Amino acid sequence: MPGPIQSIERAAAVLRLLARGPGPLGVGEIAAALDLAKPTAHGILRTLLGVGFVGQDALTGKYLLGPAIGELGTDRLDVNELRSRAIHRADALASRSGESVRIAVARDTGITVIHHVFRPDNSEQALAVGEVLPAHATALGKVLLAYDAAAKVGALQAFTRRTITERDRLDRAITEVRRRGWADEVEEYRSGEAGIAAPIRARGGLVVAAIGITGPTDRLCDNRLQTRQATVEQVRAAALAVHRDLTAAQ
Repeated sequence: MPGPIQSIERAAAVLRLLARGPGPLGVGEIAAALDLAKPTAHGILRTLLGVGFVGQDALTGKYLLGPAIGELGTDRLDVNELRSRAIHRADALASRSGESVRIAVARDTGITVIHHVFRPDNSEQALAVGEVLPAHATALGKVLLAYDAAAKVGALQAFTRRTITERDRLDRAITEVRRRGWADEVEEYRSGEAGIAAPIRARGGLVVAAIGITGPTDRLCDNRLQTRQATVEQVRAAALAVHRDLTAAQ
């Protein structure tokens, strides 16, 4: 049997992104969210526009779902499937990093933790499954904001003196997440705690979740409060492994 057709997978990812987005999206926003070259994203959009699955705002030139999409749903990866595919990768990341690992998805109520692996030091820890995190103050939340997997945040509440509370600073931080492919937090949500997260992509490139670690600042960061690159690579490798497991299963 022939294998999957990548262009169709990407077109499906574009439709899902538009279906759950906050409004019309530009070609650059779509390309960044799906990790596509801009000409590739433009070609997909023009094709979908031609068959009526996508429409285009006459004033802004941005894209939205078209009238022919009617009966097609706004599909979302099943959380139980995601957890089952990611559990071994999360366990391995906790073992390698020595830190707590969490996987989060975007929900209407906010960024929600769906899986949590305790740090492997036998210390007393509280299970975080079901915890709702502030998108602007956590690495997991920044990842989901950066790839349009979460709704834009409202008021930017301060949790520590390092929390980003200015909209332009958050926009710059999100742009940087897209550029480098991962996010961090350094004492932005809780004093003395840092975090690193990376996107989990489903087939077609759509970001469906984020995986990350949290731990004491002095373990995750150097003396300049910069996250340690070796740990960043561990998180990114885990996210890529989950992506491979998801696409192999679909």
